[in-house]
Amino acid sequence: MVKNNKTTTHEKLSSKTKEEIVKEAKRIEESTLYSAKRHFVMSSFWSSFHLCVGVPMVILSAIAGLSILSQFDKDKTVVGILTLIVTGLSALMTFLNPNERANHHLSCGNNYDALNNKVRIFRTIDCWREKSEEVLTEKLKYFSEQKDKLNETSPQTLWFAYFLAKKGIESGEADYGVDKAI
Repeated sequence: MVKNNKTTTHEKLSSKTKEEIVKEAKRIEESTLYSAKRHFVMSSFWSSFHLCVGVPMVILSAIAGLSILSQFDKDKTVVGILTLIVTGLSALMTFLNPNERANHHLSCGNNYDALNNKVRIFRTIDCWREKSEEVLTEKLKYFSEQKDKLNETSPQTLWFAYFLAKKGIESGEADYGVDKAI
């Protein structure tokens, strides 16, 4: 409420600059949310790939090893084929290194998520405290630089990761229960 052209503690006038700071914070928040989710999708993909290739490779290795020792296998063709398959799967696992990729994407997703949390707190709390627009602008620039650094150092995600991340976000995976109650 305004009395005698003075703002009371119950009402804070928002400046155009502060509104733009909040809008830009929301943009960074949205971008980091999608980036975090994309990297979590990729981490899950590479973890699944590691299991889907690694488990059969171990099983086929065991079968090939037992076949070589077996006195019942007169035809070594089966052993040769199994050995070739295991060799190919081993080379694929070594070349792609899915476990390392999964861990790297998980780390990137966590870094984007941490920045997302900081920006959300900035937008919902810090922007409404008694701080100058210059201080808020500098903090916003810092967050923008952090996002740029994450973008530079994060690995590329596959095309489907964005669509799965978007679907998850739209289905409420990124929502908090406390926000639904409001």
